[in-house]
Amino acid sequence: MIKEVWQQFLSLISQEVGSRVVETWFKVITLHHWDKDSDVVYLEAPNQFVRDWVQSNYLSILEIHLARLLHVQTLRVIIQVQGSTATQLIPASLNPVFIPAKKEKIVPKYDTKKLWQLKEHYVFDTFVVGPNNSLAYAAANAVAQKPGSVYNPLFMYGHSGVGKTHLLHAIGNEARKFHPTIEVLYQPADRFVSEFVNAIRFDKINKFQQKYQAIDLLLIDDIQCISNKEQTQEAFFCIFNALYDAQKQIVFSSDTYPQHMSGIAERLRSRMAWGLVTDMYVPSLETRMAILKKKAEYVHNFVLSDEVAHYIASCVHSNVRELEGALIRVVAFVLLSKQSITVEIARHVLGPTYQDTTKEVVTFASIIDAMYQTYKYDRAALCSKSRNKELVQARHVAMYLMKKMTNKSLREIGTFLGDRDHATVKHGVEKIETELEANHDLQQKLRAVEAVFYT
Repeated sequence: MIKEVWQQFLSLISQEVGSRVVETWFKVITLHHWDKDSDVVYLEAPNQFVRDWVQSNYLSILEIHLARLLHVQTLRVIIQVQGSTATQLIPASLNPVFIPAKKEKIVPKYDTKKLWQLKEHYVFDTFVVGPNNSLAYAAANAVAQKPGSVYNPLFMYGHSGVGKTHLLHAIGNEARKFHPTIEVLYQPADRFVSEFVNAIRFDKINKFQQKYQAIDLLLIDDIQCISNKEQTQEAFFCIFNALYDAQKQIVFSSDTYPQHMSGIAERLRSRMAWGLVTDMYVPSLETRMAILKKKAEYVHNFVLSDEVAHYIASCVHSNVRELEGALIRVVAFVLLSKQSITVEIARHVLGPTYQDTTKEVVTFASIIDAMYQTYKYDRAALCSKSRNKELVQARHVAMYLMKKMTNKSLREIGTFLGDRDHATVKHGVEKIETELEANHDLQQKLRAVEAVFYT
């Protein structure tokens, strides 16, 4: 009965919030137990991040619809994290625990420790979560805890330097912590190509296939690098099918959405999109500041002030790697000179190489100019009182981008866009943030606009 109720709920909620939200948040949750005496439903989430997100955004929806389906007047929903102490007091979860697939008796002779190729400092704790990557982070966390059970395959795409590689390594490190016997392999696609070429050259194709089929969690970085390599794609297609059929987890990263990858066979592109496809954007100023402060604390054992973090974040907005490079330069200088980190020191060190370009390059006017290529509305139209549906969305997009890409206040944005008040701007920004979770077309349009500044 519990399974049937949850399936009915998923079908019902899909019509209300959309299938994308259901696939992302609700399908990884299980209806664990219903206490009829106290009218309490216990749900289980795969990790704390998913639990907090669902509880903050969808708790009332859960309580209303589950109460109707269970034919009770009122209902309380408690969401717990799988494996927590509280969940041990009620019956075992209906969701199966991941167990690495049994391997054949004939196993290739290789050192499994060398397979991991993981950078130990790339973990979830050192990853800064923001609006630009929250979905990818949540999915990666769920995959790490239950590989092969949710989001298989997981495909993450975005511009270079937005954190895709960090998340790949974090998945591998977290999975090994939860499942010590799991076989993990992080493999850049170009290295996969080289390995395949060598396997052909030295007649070791069988060993090559055995190696990959023995993996429980395969992490492929920059999968677009196998474009226009037909034999490599054929070999990877076979490996993908073998791992997928054995319920082993596959995770991809790319700079391009699967269906937009040129030089990749259609059947392989479709398989990449079988599971969850999630985007990662260039981080906002606030997120860049948070990244700097966390990197300074975890990597360099420095406490970075808000003023210094703001200055460096304003100088670098293209990608996280360049951001880290700027921080390393500043930290190295103060260590060698035995000085404290100040805005003046940061300005002196970064000098002409890095300039505070946020206010100079990204302005309200330049954002509207960049948007015109995609939305075809000029400032006069965006500032007008027209309530045309497409124009309203473009206006909201402008508000969102102006808030994200400049240091201006909501009041200043509203004044620029036809003397609108800050509450109107706040509503527009929040509406776009919500729609971005499930609207792929909107994601693509925003990427196109941002590419004007970041490429």
